[in-house]
Amino acid sequence: MLAKNSRVLLTAAILALAASVALLVGPAPHRAPVRAVLKAPAGNGPATAGGTAVPPAPGQSGQPGNGGRPGEDSGLPGATPPGTLPPVVDHGPRTGRKVALTFDADMTDTMRRQLRGPHPPSYANLAIVELLERERVPATFFLTGKWVEDYPELTRRLAANPRFELANHTYGHAAFTPRCYHLTPLPRREMTRDVARTFEVIGRYGGRQTRYFRFPGLCHDRTALAELAPLGLTVVDGDVVSGDPFATAWQPIVRAVLSQVRPGSVIILHVTEANAAMTDEALPRILAGLAERGLEPAPLSEVLGR
Repeated sequence: MLAKNSRVLLTAAILALAASVALLVGPAPHRAPVRAVLKAPAGNGPATAGGTAVPPAPGQSGQPGNGGRPGEDSGLPGATPPGTLPPVVDHGPRTGRKVALTFDADMTDTMRRQLRGPHPPSYANLAIVELLERERVPATFFLTGKWVEDYPELTRRLAANPRFELANHTYGHAAFTPRCYHLTPLPRREMTRDVARTFEVIGRYGGRQTRYFRFPGLCHDRTALAELAPLGLTVVDGDVVSGDPFATAWQPIVRAVLSQVRPGSVIILHVTEANAAMTDEALPRILAGLAERGLEPAPLSEVLGR
């Protein structure tokens, strides 16, 4: 009886050892990727409560960025974990004195055709850039890829200024929702590649690269945000809309900005001269008004509280 029990115990030990070996050499079990999702309301509402920024990872690049490879750009301002729904921010903390001057550089196919015409307009307002340089004012430029391709020297000039940050405004300023002013809608299947391509175009110029992104017309919904989730970015709307596109006088632009601005504000302006012709007239008055209110322009990454 004792011998039989010994054989049973020995057999059980051998089976247990065999099972352990099988676990070690066999295939690992499949694990579904974990995706942290930031809840966003339906429609065009922000994905964060109150427009408060989710602080991006620290770090800042003085070298050309890696474009559509978000894993390698994880240290840039605005970077978020790839695969998560991008946070949407309107402004930074309402403390201190800092505000962000942001300038959109639009370029659609229609605008591009006009540049190729017999009397090309200018979609690059050099007076704005020269004023910011002369007064040593920080600013953040949201660039479309086509604008960069048409104005490479000016893009290089922006990138060379340590007070300027570069951000993404899509490749061709198409709409990411079915109805967004009169912009041409971009098919959903093209959204991710459009924005990744723009990061690649901008990233070649180096300077203060970011993972900030702004939708044309500020038009977005949950579908658009989901399509950009693989890119690891932060969507920046803004809480001060200047109304400078197609303005015929500088006074309404100045009033719109100074009546809305508060600590932490993100001010939306345009550097596209032909369709925002009064912005360079308004800008010195805006700067004076900010100073009177004790407010100080700063890079967007500082305003959002990196």
